[in-house]
Amino acid sequence: MAATPYAKAMSMKVGAIDFPRQRGMHKEPIPRMGGIAIVLGFLVAMGVSACFMSEMRTTQFLGFIIGLVIIVIAGMLDDIYSLRPRAKFAVQIVAALVVIFSGTRIDFFFYPFRAVLDWFSFPITLLWIVGVTNAVNIIDGLDGLAAGVSTIGAICLLVLCFISGSGTAVVLTAALAGSCLGFLPRNFNPAEVIMGDTGAQFLGYVLAVSSILGVYKGYALLSVVIAFFSLALPIFDTIFAMIRRAMSGKSISQADRGHLHHRLVDAGYTTQQAVIILYCISIITGVVAIVIAMQDTRAILVTGICLIIMSLMLYVYRKRRH
Repeated sequence: MAATPYAKAMSMKVGAIDFPRQRGMHKEPIPRMGGIAIVLGFLVAMGVSACFMSEMRTTQFLGFIIGLVIIVIAGMLDDIYSLRPRAKFAVQIVAALVVIFSGTRIDFFFYPFRAVLDWFSFPITLLWIVGVTNAVNIIDGLDGLAAGVSTIGAICLLVLCFISGSGTAVVLTAALAGSCLGFLPRNFNPAEVIMGDTGAQFLGYVLAVSSILGVYKGYALLSVVIAFFSLALPIFDTIFAMIRRAMSGKSISQADRGHLHHRLVDAGYTTQQAVIILYCISIITGVVAIVIAMQDTRAILVTGICLIIMSLMLYVYRKRRH
């Protein structure tokens, strides 16, 4: 919260400005390197935690920090100079490789089928880190959306990691949630500053690595399902965007106005209403992930019934509106 005004001033100084464009949502130029504030808040929390946790003084954690620095520097360059998608993709791969070679990998999962990954862990971990990094970057299209959804996702992962006993992942997700919440007051519509690629790629990267350290290590039986539900909104929006662009003959990296947040705004919702709707979706999928992790049949059944009732209510409401 304290660093956000300085991040805004720095954005203005280096020329990291988001100008109005056809698919954009801003009508006035706005500083777009506010993600520096999120990064600084996170790093301060990590620095304090490292004094008390020996797990944060290991080669594995050093690899995470090095990858983080690579992601943040690339994000800053993109916010200032607008890098090509291929260049950003290459940097994300390099950061993911640093994490993988430092010892952070998805070693196995038992759902939907039993599989010890062995050498497959390398490409699967790479795909997960790069995929989630891009997924959060893609949903950063409305004021407060990426910061709020990342907060919800981080809190969901925090609960899951707390239950599984992964101390490092608990601290990572708690620090990430706090950093996002500190940034959100100046980022919610109408925003004074946006996080840009500096913040969005950083959030995706930390969420991806945290889920590997906590979910994939602690919930082998249901790891795939839990990981997807905890970050469902950005993941599925990205998957559908890739399918949509491929079917229309466009490059999967070509930006468009087909994302869920764009569709809500085009349907007549205000920016604030669209963001709150997507917050609610993220909360629901996060709760589903936690309920599944509990492996309580009754809790899963009750949650499923509630979701069905909510879906029917929304369907009836929509029909009545028409």
